[in-house]
Amino acid sequence: MASTKAYRDFILGQLSEVPDITCRPMMGEFLLYSNGVLFGGIYDDRLLVKIVPENEHYEMTEDIPYDGAKSMYFVEDVDNKEKLAEIVKNTVKGLETRANAKGRMTPPLR
Repeated sequence: MASTKAYRDFILGQLSEVPDITCRPMMGEFLLYSNGVLFGGIYDDRLLVKIVPENEHYEMTEDIPYDGAKSMYFVEDVDNKEKLAEIVKNTVKGLETRANAKGRMTPPLR
C-alpha cells in the first residue's frame, strides 16, 4: 500500500521545527531528509526513522518499511511536534556521527 499525500503533508507540517526538511517520492513512499541527511521515511502512512544509539532511549518499536529492508523505528506519537523534532534531530545527529566516524561526510542534498 502506498502512502498518501495527505499523510505526507501532515508529517511535513509536524516536522516544521526541524531544520531544512526535504521530502522525495520513492516508489509510492516518501524519503525524508534533514540538512541533506536521509533519516527516515513515510511507508504505508507510517513514519519510520533509522536506528542509531542517539534515538534508542525513546523506546520506539522496531518495524520494517518493506519486505527485505533493515529494521527502523516506528514513530507512533506523531502528534507531539516537540518530541517528534527531538527524535529527528537526535537521529540526524547519530547518522552524522556515524558517517564522520567512518570517514565519510554526508553530502548535502540539493
